[in-house]
Amino acid sequence: MSNTYDFLVLGGGSAGYAAARSAHDLGLTVAVIDGARELGGLCILRGCMPSKTLIESANRFRSMRRADEFGLRASGIAVRTDEIVARKRRLIGEFADYRRGQLEDGRFDLIRGRAAFCSKNSVIVTPLEGGNSFEVAFRSCLIATGSVPTRLPVPGLEESGYWTSDEILDATELPDRLIVLGGGAIALEMACYLEGLGKRVDVIQRSAHLLSSSDTDIAVSLEKALSGRESFSLHTGTRLERVEMSETGGKTVFFEQDGQPRCVTADEILQAVGRSPNTSALEAAAAGLKLEQGSGRVLCGPDQSTSVAGIFAAGDVCGPHEIVHIAIEQGEIAAHNAAVHLGKINGPAKQIDYRLKILGIFTDPQVATVGLSEKEAAEAGRSVAAATYPFEDHGKSMVMGETHGFVKLVADKGTGEILGGAVVGPEAVELIHEIVVAMAFRATAGQLLKIPHYHPTLSEIWTYPAEDLSIYG
Repeated sequence: MSNTYDFLVLGGGSAGYAAARSAHDLGLTVAVIDGARELGGLCILRGCMPSKTLIESANRFRSMRRADEFGLRASGIAVRTDEIVARKRRLIGEFADYRRGQLEDGRFDLIRGRAAFCSKNSVIVTPLEGGNSFEVAFRSCLIATGSVPTRLPVPGLEESGYWTSDEILDATELPDRLIVLGGGAIALEMACYLEGLGKRVDVIQRSAHLLSSSDTDIAVSLEKALSGRESFSLHTGTRLERVEMSETGGKTVFFEQDGQPRCVTADEILQAVGRSPNTSALEAAAAGLKLEQGSGRVLCGPDQSTSVAGIFAAGDVCGPHEIVHIAIEQGEIAAHNAAVHLGKINGPAKQIDYRLKILGIFTDPQVATVGLSEKEAAEAGRSVAAATYPFEDHGKSMVMGETHGFVKLVADKGTGEILGGAVVGPEAVELIHEIVVAMAFRATAGQLLKIPHYHPTLSEIWTYPAEDLSIYG
């Protein structure tokens, strides 16, 4: 090990590894400190990859139940949750092995332990497998310690017990009825996983709509699709009051909705109101770091620099968007700017640009957005026009039997430039990338309209809102 590293990375997940790799390529001496039992980070071990693996199984089973609609017959279909989870573990094991190999290939030192700042230039490491703590010094540092499930201060919830996304992703047995607390991406993806496997699900959301930060038409469309299912109940605009164990051994959530007392009982509760920055054990004050009051989020600018020169942050620990491809870009920018700070390379510092921020939610139907929503554009004072087109009037989606939802484009009225896009419907997370590419080149709606689209495809649906907006610019 080096006596003092040019660049010390706290956390070996997606942001941390991207930063370590980039810093090494820039000629910095690098170490990564990771205190998790398993290497790989949230996305690989307990986030993106395991959840989408389980969701894929649920989607296949949902399709099997619709066989008659397509002139097919399927009998004797059944769910084997233990086999679903076994497949997930096998795939995630392969992904984690690959990441572990990247972290252990010798480009940088890998230190297994938990780190806490003892100054603005060093940390104390408590070894993962026990032994004496030791100090590691650095010239620059990246905080990429990720996030942990948020805890809800609801009376009786802790005493009654609940699952988080960590537990449900590894559950080889699922109860018949579950309550999901939360209406964001994690909550809704897991609710659709459960409903897809035939479980009874009640979703309780505090805000008036699901996906509270999205445009209302997006949220309403998803709510309509989910609420129309026999085994799915949605409760929005609520205030949680307490949780109690029922006489039958179930768990009852008491809440207020529209001024009226309500309650729902289920076998288990999934607490999925989101995740919080993992900073509680960092001893940030010892380094002089400023954290956001209440949340504990590391405050940093678009160059990923914190309140302390030479210390950077990336990923869930700083936000503002807890999305893996953004975390990777933040880590790469932090590494570049650390090299500039140390005088290892010349040139200006880099800054991240969230103009092309993408969100994908693997519900059924899927939801995806890029760029500005109509609401965000209005709040920014932009003069914009929006146009939509429904899947129920689109040939390929009709053939697929997936007609719920719509696509939406938001464009500048003065120039016609596409400022944002959204999809609720089949393959939304794939479809949104056409608009990502168009926006990357600052295309107008008129230019998008001129691009040929094969027929019949889902992607040609974009030509309809593009045609409506092509009058601008």
